[in-house]
Amino acid sequence: MYQLRCGRNLLAALAIALSLEGCRGILAPVGPIGSAEKTLLLNSLAIMLAIVIPTILVTVTFAWWFRESNPRARYRPAWAYSGRLELIVWSIPALAIFFLGGVAWISSHELDPARPLPGKTQPLEIDVVALDWKWLFIYPQQGVASINRLVIPTGVPLDLRLTSATVLNVFFVPRLGSQIYTMNGMVAQLNLQADEAGVYQGLAAHFSGDGFSDMHFEVHAVSPADFTDWAAGTRTNGPVLDDTSYRGLLRQTQNVKPYTYRSVEPGLFRAILNQKLPPGDGPAAVEE
Repeated sequence: MYQLRCGRNLLAALAIALSLEGCRGILAPVGPIGSAEKTLLLNSLAIMLAIVIPTILVTVTFAWWFRESNPRARYRPAWAYSGRLELIVWSIPALAIFFLGGVAWISSHELDPARPLPGKTQPLEIDVVALDWKWLFIYPQQGVASINRLVIPTGVPLDLRLTSATVLNVFFVPRLGSQIYTMNGMVAQLNLQADEAGVYQGLAAHFSGDGFSDMHFEVHAVSPADFTDWAAGTRTNGPVLDDTSYRGLLRQTQNVKPYTYRSVEPGLFRAILNQKLPPGDGPAAVEE
């Protein structure tokens, strides 16, 4: 029994640690989108606490005041209605909903994923393809591509076009913000930016099969000069991403280590998007 309790306590501690790790990522943004979403989250929390905290205090006060041992508490069974009390009871949540709706309305327009970010430099275009179970990143301006590693320059707006070669999935980098769905045959627009150099975790936030739990990637935010050097070095090593090699990526694989392609066949992302190339192979047939 003691070992069982210890095991349960360990699982509870692990669950709390994982949840706090996720909050730490969202609440420690490194870009303008993530910072704006953090502000929205905290503002919404403050508005909701304006109802929650008074409700808790009033509940505790009522329980204490109308306790059996309090002779000063008046019990009035004939009391049925108070217009002033009704006004207070309904006006407070109505105001909270009004404020929450206003905050959500304004933020939904300001944080539109397809809205370009202001910047002094031209945005970096990146095409993203969700595969089973890995991520493909194509850099059309640099003519290179990578698997499970997204290298970006700091301070430069990112113009991401996302699609899926297989089932529905979700692209999410918690410290950059704005998770977005990827769907086969459709393109989603997402604009992000990293203002601080570092390595950040990206993940698939939608269940997509057996390899879902390992379908994550690294975001390496480096200086613009280092990004230029990385792109130049990538063009000298690695295979070529063309129709044949892309069809090889369609096979379901797990725990794929990051690697790069030195060149990309022109129009490959458009062919994937327009379904001129086949979708993912899916699970292999089981012979009976």
